[in-house]
Amino acid sequence: MKTATDFVAISQIEKLDPAEASMIMQELAALIQNYDAAYHNSTEQQDAVLPDSEYDKLIHLNLALERHFPSLIQKNSPSVRVGHQVSEQFGKIEHTLQMLSLGNAFTDEDVFDFVERVKRFLALGNSSTIQLTAEPKIDGLSLSLRYEKGQLVTGATRGDGTIGEDITQNVMTIADIPHRLSGAVPDIVEVRGEVYMQRSDFTRLNAQQQEQGGKIFANPRNAAAGSLRQKDPAITKNRPLRFFAYAPGFLSAAITDTHSGFLDWAKQAGFDVNPLSITCADAPEMLAHYRHIASQRSQLDYEIDGVVYKVDRLDYQDRLGQVSRAPRWAIAHKFPAEQAVTTLEDIDIQVGRTGALTPVARLKPVQVGGVTVSNATLHNEDEIKRKDIMIGDQVILQRAGDVIPQIVQVLASERSGNEAHFIFPDQCPVCGSPALRPDGEAVRRCIGGFVCTAQSVERLKHFVSRNAFDIDGLGDKQIELFYTLGWIKYPSDIFALPLKKDEIAALSGMGEKSAENLVMAINARLTIALERLIFGLGIRQIGEATAKLIAQRYPSIEQLLQMAEFATDPDTAAYQELISIDQIGRSVADDLVQFLADEDNRIELEKLAQHLTLIPPETPQQNSPISGKTIVFTGTLAALSRNEAKAQAERLGARVSGSVSGKTDFLVAGADAGSKASKAEALGVSILSEDEYLKIIAD
Repeated sequence: MKTATDFVAISQIEKLDPAEASMIMQELAALIQNYDAAYHNSTEQQDAVLPDSEYDKLIHLNLALERHFPSLIQKNSPSVRVGHQVSEQFGKIEHTLQMLSLGNAFTDEDVFDFVERVKRFLALGNSSTIQLTAEPKIDGLSLSLRYEKGQLVTGATRGDGTIGEDITQNVMTIADIPHRLSGAVPDIVEVRGEVYMQRSDFTRLNAQQQEQGGKIFANPRNAAAGSLRQKDPAITKNRPLRFFAYAPGFLSAAITDTHSGFLDWAKQAGFDVNPLSITCADAPEMLAHYRHIASQRSQLDYEIDGVVYKVDRLDYQDRLGQVSRAPRWAIAHKFPAEQAVTTLEDIDIQVGRTGALTPVARLKPVQVGGVTVSNATLHNEDEIKRKDIMIGDQVILQRAGDVIPQIVQVLASERSGNEAHFIFPDQCPVCGSPALRPDGEAVRRCIGGFVCTAQSVERLKHFVSRNAFDIDGLGDKQIELFYTLGWIKYPSDIFALPLKKDEIAALSGMGEKSAENLVMAINARLTIALERLIFGLGIRQIGEATAKLIAQRYPSIEQLLQMAEFATDPDTAAYQELISIDQIGRSVADDLVQFLADEDNRIELEKLAQHLTLIPPETPQQNSPISGKTIVFTGTLAALSRNEAKAQAERLGARVSGSVSGKTDFLVAGADAGSKASKAEALGVSILSEDEYLKIIAD
């Protein structure tokens, strides 16, 4: 994941020549667009991929580059874009008034500058006062509600700011969104606000998800976004979503002449409005309220990541207008990542499915960002040495992006002399097998395989995960229980569970219906694609795409095992054939061959073959116009989704890559193609429009 530190420092921008600056700006635009897609279109399968603080640094760097090189501003620049193109999962609604994003303030000076800019634009004297509102910035999902003659008719997400997703049926299930407005209202009223989930409700939902073997959400924002963007409104209805109204959209007639007046009207009309919203006369009052809200942040039952300041008079807002994607009359004052000091009481070792030994800090429980934190990953033994971490240390703890706990720093000056160095084990703490660290790798691994209880359980969880066998009702809790009972140790044991249907039904929390559903889910996976089995085995470095490539070359378990038997020596024809597969190098090949050469793994594969009917991958065409070509898709395609285009190209015998290189045959560029198109042009790679590409494959 790239962050601002992967690019040039702001202080060094003036040393760039225009060509260097252009390349950086193109890459930033494409990178931020990808992060926007993950954030605004997040579902239960997608979690946010970058902490807010790092995202803000990327935006800040982009703006600094644009100020220094205004002639190089990209047409898809983050400074002129809002949100992201809507998902094809829902219908589309065009916003009558654009839903804008907000500029950011990070320091007190930024806030004073904002107020001064507003006064200058409005030609107000420095001594004059201007009323502004200050309200918490809720960390949820923006929503626009449209009422006609007082009746709720549509609900739409922000989308790209101009067009949002039509999620009206899901919106109708949220209890504190009124279906009909109270009192006299204009014929058309759009109310905008934030859908969120309370922390307490989030905790209960995750407990329920774990009990039922469902997805555990990373944070309340992801839970709210995933719940709101369900295809089935019945699922949304059962999720504890809430809504704070924060602004008007289009109004067919004026309701009030101030923003604070609109919030008062919204409360009377039946909406919840955040109780911490106030009006302020100047920047010092705004900053005082910012600090007041920050002091309460950890006690609030909802996530916030800053305070939003808005010019209160609506006629002033109209005069101020907007610049690029943000209004001139509002700004978001972001909170820094919350930190706390606590004691590192011990270090434990966790063993993952590939045998990786991961050190975990056991901390004296402390509140950070409204969450009690008692554990933090230390990544690997080099990280412990780099940060000079000792058991008993006082440490500064931070939740990265207000989500992932991490140790930022050791307070070495607070050491008493009783602290102890942690000795990283060279044996697995679970099974006692040797834990080896190969040359050039940062991770030490247990070599016990299925002999190791920890690896067995984690491998089983991976085997039934969404992109592998995806067996409903067989979540982490059930895997751990059945393993403890001795019913499953290897993946093949899962397919014998239907024989224990009555025993499963008798377990606490199961019952006849749950047992019957589980048996049906297992039986539904007796026929499955070979690549999903290969991925489900949990072989190091074998992801979904690599598993598919392997399945295409070796379309049966028998052929896989035969290859491994003859590929143990890198000089053999079998090994050379394996590494001739595009994207499979020696490291990946060695992990695959080593796994398949293990006697226990071979026996397990043979057992799985007895249970399963495996579907080989569709054989790619050998004589299509793009057979054997390497293609990269970039930008927004009109006729096909990116996934459809990729699948179609692979069926036609092409290899689809995610990056442009000298081996790329051609780039298919949709709207907002970004840095990949520039790189292709620099490398002399042929660039096709979507229409040109479709014409080629149609011939």
